[in-house]
Amino acid sequence: MDVIPSLNCPDVECARERLRALQGVAQWVHLDVADARFTFNKTWGDPLSWPLFGKGFQLEVHLMVEEPEQVIEGWLNGGATRLAVHLEALEDAGFRAQPGKPLALLQSMRDACARAGAELVLGINAGTAPERLAPYLSLVERFLVLAVHPGLAGQKFLPVSLYTIEWLRREAPHATIEVDGGINLETAGQVKAVGADTVVAASFVFGAKGGDVAGALKALAQV
Repeated sequence: MDVIPSLNCPDVECARERLRALQGVAQWVHLDVADARFTFNKTWGDPLSWPLFGKGFQLEVHLMVEEPEQVIEGWLNGGATRLAVHLEALEDAGFRAQPGKPLALLQSMRDACARAGAELVLGINAGTAPERLAPYLSLVERFLVLAVHPGLAGQKFLPVSLYTIEWLRREAPHATIEVDGGINLETAGQVKAVGADTVVAASFVFGAKGGDVAGALKALAQV
């Protein structure tokens, strides 16, 4: 099981502190960017600042934002290696409901990522029917299942996400499936059992007893 520690931070100082704890024990970091529109809360997310202190890490940015196409170039310029955008942000409301528009948006963002040598990931919320992913299965090779409500760290794992993982593994057998939210040793085992390849964890890692970040990451990897 691959494990990516998550920086779910309200400000830049939190992000800096967590990165210091990850020095030498993690290559990848996952950065949650919440805009208080797609989510109830807002987190730190400044692509211009990232290169100043994020060197040495591969960066996966989780864009929990309503209009990801407006910010994706900034994060690519800031050094993101992977960018996750949400199905719900592509399909819901206004002009996005026009036939073909969500597909065109995803293709455009995928192409932008490819030009920058990065990978586009398609995310889905726990409560969204996974069948809505069907039109996009051929466009991306990595999916992110959000197993909590978008935004806040420390939430309880939502078991409905297990059905989403099972569906994806069946319908996209060669895809990589990443699960974010409510991850601990028990839930990591549950998502692995139904087909997940990767877990993302914040509270379990940075809230580890004695501050043992490396031990928490190792324990998850061995599930």
